Amino acid sequence: MKKDIHVAHSPDSDDAFMFYALATRKIDTGDLNYIHTLNDIETLNRKAMEGEYEVSAISFHAYAYLADKYALLSCGASIGKNYGPIVVSGRPVRAQSLVKMVVAIPGTLTTAFLTLRLFEPEIQYQVVPFDKILDEVQKGKFEAGLLIHEGQLTYRELGLHKVLDLGEWWRKETGLPLPLGGNVIKRNLGKEMMERVGEDIRKSIQYALDHREEAMAYAIQFSRGLDTQRVDRFIGMYVNDLTLDYGNEGRQAVKKLFQEAYKKKIIPERVTLEFV
Repeated sequence: MKKDIHVAHSPDSDDAFMFYALATRKIDTGDLNYIHTLNDIETLNRKAMEGEYEVSAISFHAYAYLADKYALLSCGASIGKNYGPIVVSGRPVRAQSLVKMVVAIPGTLTTAFLTLRLFEPEIQYQVVPFDKILDEVQKGKFEAGLLIHEGQLTYRELGLHKVLDLGEWWRKETGLPLPLGGNVIKRNLGKEMMERVGEDIRKSIQYALDHREEAMAYAIQFSRGLDTQRVDRFIGMYVNDLTLDYGNEGRQAVKKLFQEAYKKKIIPERVTLEFV
């Protein structure tokens, strides 16, 4: 008897790359049948609040509100090493003047927004679908926009200017990489099942890293118009050694993010971290 495990992740090239082997059944998962659902990250964050899927990609910011239902898997994280979400504007401005602008953001539960608030607690913002932010800033509807995903690589071609790279800023402040998103698993599956699923996902990531060209060819269809070279670069940014396992540095970074967010009253409670 097969057991269905619903796995939700974003329709992005980095997630597609990670889950390639699982989605195309390149690895043996025994009696577990993985069913994949694709949604943008803010939708995934909201669905996880309701406990909708057994496994989901989420923003670390959202995890502050989910830790009772879900545990963090020790693989599958997107962690930026001295780079991360970027704030752009239509004209060159200094990061200090963001406080006077309304910034288009991809969602209030994204880690990008959490980090922006760590930088400037008084930031004014409006939520705009992540794939519309570049257009809106280019058209002048917003003075600034917060970019996640591929926009981080393409904004210059649209004549936009970088105001702030939050990953760079975070590294300067803390000496740590910036943890953006991770995979979570429902606690009510029980320890043994949680570990099995975690191991399958780790194998899927390892398979993609070992068969990079094959996994890239699959991932490129989720890249919203990027060329192969850029897809490769984007995947390289967010699927790295810390994706297979957080390691000490990755765990320290997640801990620090939650400590700072709690200290600045951005999240209501302290988060106890436990990795499966």
